[in-house]
Amino acid sequence: MKLAILDGFTVTQNDLGWQQLREVPNLEINIYDRTKAEETIARCQNAEAVLTNKVVFSRETIAALPRLRYIGVLATGYNVVDIEAARERGIVVTNIPAYSTPSVAQMVFAHLLNVTNHVAHYAEENRLGRWAKGPDFLWMDTPVTELAGKTLAIRGMGNIGSQVAQIALALGMRVLAVTNRNDLPAGIEKTTWTEALKQADVVSLHCPLTDETREMINHDSLRLMKRNAILINTGRGPLVDELAIAEALCENRLGAYCADVLAQEPPLPDNPLLQAPRCYLTPHIAWASREARQRLIGIAIDNLKAFMAGQSVNTVS
Repeated sequence: MKLAILDGFTVTQNDLGWQQLREVPNLEINIYDRTKAEETIARCQNAEAVLTNKVVFSRETIAALPRLRYIGVLATGYNVVDIEAARERGIVVTNIPAYSTPSVAQMVFAHLLNVTNHVAHYAEENRLGRWAKGPDFLWMDTPVTELAGKTLAIRGMGNIGSQVAQIALALGMRVLAVTNRNDLPAGIEKTTWTEALKQADVVSLHCPLTDETREMINHDSLRLMKRNAILINTGRGPLVDELAIAEALCENRLGAYCADVLAQEPPLPDNPLLQAPRCYLTPHIAWASREARQRLIGIAIDNLKAFMAGQSVNTVS
């Protein structure tokens, strides 16, 4: 079987590789660090299987690849593939579920603790000698906030949202959930989106991007939130209206925005969030711990081997 890996560098970076895949019998592999849209068809022309992270497989692309029988998405979300077109062609599409749950949940609280405890700020001020020049045993120029007793609202209670909820409970937070689930663990209160926005000190987004959830945070929803609320988005960039958030930050109608994702990645230089006050952006790295990427590679290989053995797993088509 001929396999093309189209954007392998995002997964391997400089510390992992595809050695385990090279050990799979009867597999001829072509690996590309990055693939432009206009290069996709040529690189996959003879491939029966492809692995892709962000390279898009539209209906037109799929139609141009008659030999293609398998698309392995190197992520949990699979919106880069036209699933209906793949299904019509009998192409198996798989994804990688739950590989990054601990890492993404950890990033949520890295962002939250950065806002509430200002560790980076105080470390930098100390480099400038502010503490050393002070008259007291402590030096403080911005308040530190305790999370115990604060209310966290979570939109989406899948693997990551559930993990975030458990960490929040361990920190003594009240946890509200906006979800279709009724089997919520003890200590988590189910509520409506409107009530969650009104009551929350912290809102964390963990739902898929759909027509319903696109720009769920907008001018109207921001008006419902507390003026000092913290909004965290490690889900999908388009879950929020970025201009509305930037305006709310500039007008002091939102306490902070913490995000690991943007609507366009990498961002355009004029993205208003890049210059907005109290906006903390990380470059889509929540999923990318070495441990999570190692799990992803292992699951991707298992998915492909199962397909080759006629026993597909983790299928979405």
